[in-house]
Amino acid sequence: MLEYIVPSGRFEIYAIVESGGKQYKVAPGQTIDVERLNAAEGNAVELDRVLLIADGGKVTVGNPTIEGAKVTATSRGEAKGDKVVVFKYKSKVRYRKKAGHRQIYTTLAINSINPAGAASEKPKRSRRSTKKEVTQDGA
Repeated sequence: MLEYIVPSGRFEIYAIVESGGKQYKVAPGQTIDVERLNAAEGNAVELDRVLLIADGGKVTVGNPTIEGAKVTATSRGEAKGDKVVVFKYKSKVRYRKKAGHRQIYTTLAINSINPAGAASEKPKRSRRSTKKEVTQDGA
């Protein structure tokens, strides 16, 4: 893990994450389309393959990933991408094949970027208070 200090006028945090074999530059509040993930709409998703985090002038680079760093996101459902037409053709032999494909993508809304060692934001669990049972004899 390498850390660099880069002078910059901007003081925003962003990260480079890997999902589905592709790399995405993400920032909190952004929505991205990634290859289909097994997450229902509204579920929380943790992307733990974080390759780089830039927080203002401080840049942390992983080798290949940053240990313990996570990007939390919320699934916004699935959608189909544009159709890709595959057309095979050979001249003079009457060979033609046409096929189409529409990839399914999952839309993610980026909530936060958690650097290595930072406490992740877990929702607080509500605990039920146990009621003490009082018997008639007072025990």
